[in-house]
Amino acid sequence: MVKFYSSTDTYSYPFPAVTLAYFLRYPNPYSTHVLSTDTIARHYDPDTQRLTTVRLHLKRSKLPSAVLKLIPRSLLGASAGGDTQAYILERSVVDIKEGWMDTESQNLEWTGVLSVVERQVFRRPGARGHEEKGLWQGMEGAARRHGFISDAAVVGAEGARNEDGETTEVKSSVTLHSHIGEKWKKRRENSVASDAEPEPKVGFLKSWSTASLQRSIELIGLKRARRSQPNAKEGMKVVLERMREGGLVAVLEGMRRDREMILGGHPHAFKKGHVRGDDEE
Repeated sequence: MVKFYSSTDTYSYPFPAVTLAYFLRYPNPYSTHVLSTDTIARHYDPDTQRLTTVRLHLKRSKLPSAVLKLIPRSLLGASAGGDTQAYILERSVVDIKEGWMDTESQNLEWTGVLSVVERQVFRRPGARGHEEKGLWQGMEGAARRHGFISDAAVVGAEGARNEDGETTEVKSSVTLHSHIGEKWKKRRENSVASDAEPEPKVGFLKSWSTASLQRSIELIGLKRARRSQPNAKEGMKVVLERMREGGLVAVLEGMRRDREMILGGHPHAFKKGHVRGDDEE
């Protein structure tokens, strides 16, 4: 079973600015949970004029109490308070000439509990997106594998045009798939098939079927994904506004201040009224 969430939006900034802001979005006042970002591979194809980048993000999170009620902390590597860290692998392909960027992010840890794949497609209005040409190479998103990606979505018209009348459209999709209990179920089926003594249900699986547990985990993840999108958008807006006001120098200076605040242990001091929640992007 798979849970899926999608949204469309428009940034009132030109495509080159939005793609640059994407690579410079961490840290920002709405992503104080991102501890580090490292570029592990980058390749420019002179023939297609496309830049492919692979990055690794380390993020901290506080697991929802609902998850902790379903799954022992020992299986999640979480502290007594539910705090945990996870690596996120991000792959992006950007084509400035044609005006599109395809990105895909996936968690590398706890995938047996919940695999989360987020995909975003940025493009200039009127530009044919990467997914429309069928050129996505490498690791395909779970959304495409399960046939959820659709080009019929109407782009939101929230963002007003900037001074030059340029905007950038973005489609976002999050696909969640839980595999919890599948290994246990397979071992039990193999045991029964071999006429051996059936392996008894243990611990938290005792009163849950595999399907019902997976469904519960996916629903919790889906709610969290929906709540995280506004923070992700606001974080991008902060970077874009800094860029508009002072260019790259202002963006880098803002990143420096944000990093100091994070390392200083004062994540709530970024913005009056803003408190980092468990569901930030």
